[in-house]
Amino acid sequence: MGQRSRKRGRRQVALAGAPKPAAAKPPSRSEQRDAAVRATLAPYAPGERPWSIRIGALIALVTGGAQLALFVFGVKLKVAGAHPKAGSTIVFGVLMFACAAGMWLMRYWAVLGFMALLGITITYFALALIKASSLLGLAIAITGVSLGGLLFFKLVRVLSRIQMPRYPGT
Repeated sequence: MGQRSRKRGRRQVALAGAPKPAAAKPPSRSEQRDAAVRATLAPYAPGERPWSIRIGALIALVTGGAQLALFVFGVKLKVAGAHPKAGSTIVFGVLMFACAAGMWLMRYWAVLGFMALLGITITYFALALIKASSLLGLAIAITGVSLGGLLFFKLVRVLSRIQMPRYPGT
């Protein structure tokens, strides 16, 4: 029991000798560099669409259309050894159409969502490199990673120039 008082005394001495917090420190070089780059970014003009947005919207439109067309015509694709249910097929197709429309209208949420799905797709292509058992499979996986990675990289710059919506009170 006598040990508690000793520990408490040490703690108070340590707190008394602690240095006081300094005033606001100046921004670091990386923060200064980030601010300089942000200052050079100009928002897109109305109706201006870079090629990466056009390609991304086209990919989303074709993917959603193909998914829904295959479902309507009764084609049963096997995904991971099982046939997907009608609900998930329809939801994915509608999601791709919404993503394509939002990207065409240069909406921040649509580009961000498409980039998330594109990142997942790139990861699957990269994992397919492990199981590639033929030159064709290797070529498809490398092409998927390369082209998907290029589109993702280009969409990052586009996303930085699209104006994030301002909410009331901010």
